[in-house]
Amino acid sequence: MQLRNPLTTFKVSVLNLAGALANAGLWLRASVVCAAALCSALASAQLAATNPDWKEADAPAAPAFDVKRLVPFEVSSSSPLQWGFDPQTMTIAQDGIVRYVVVAQSPSGVMNAMFEAIRCTTGEWKTYARFNQSSGWSTAPDPQWQSLRGGPSPHAARLASQGACTGNVAAQSVQEIVQSVRQPAKGAKRENR
Repeated sequence: MQLRNPLTTFKVSVLNLAGALANAGLWLRASVVCAAALCSALASAQLAATNPDWKEADAPAAPAFDVKRLVPFEVSSSSPLQWGFDPQTMTIAQDGIVRYVVVAQSPSGVMNAMFEAIRCTTGEWKTYARFNQSSGWSTAPDPQWQSLRGGPSPHAARLASQGACTGNVAAQSVQEIVQSVRQPAKGAKRENR
């Protein structure tokens, strides 16, 4: 038995459907079906074609941050925590990783900071280090990539969807991320990835 590539099977099915619509005199509808299918196939192929040989570059040490520079972003309207990231700590590396320091502050003034990363191509995040006001940075013993979807830390998913990622691609610049977070597109609905 010969196994077929799922993408090839999908393309053949779409072409069969488009052909049937075209034969029925529905040229416009056939064109729309083909265009939509092509976009869907390319988006799926991009995520599925993640390079299995990809290796994350060594992460730098956790950078110094300043709460006066924080760019706020909303994680949840029901959460009392205020979230923000310091744009001077944010980098977009050659390996496609967006690294940053994010800070959560409670109404009582308690602050937690994390040095984290988002990998847009796979929809994952990780924490490299945590900051304690009394002792400074503490490096995570074995940071692992975790899914942004439904994970224990929705702040990373929100930052990804609000500007760090455009689909499965990292933003082009830190300035682009800052601008996206500060001035979301009019009418755009911001949701978790």
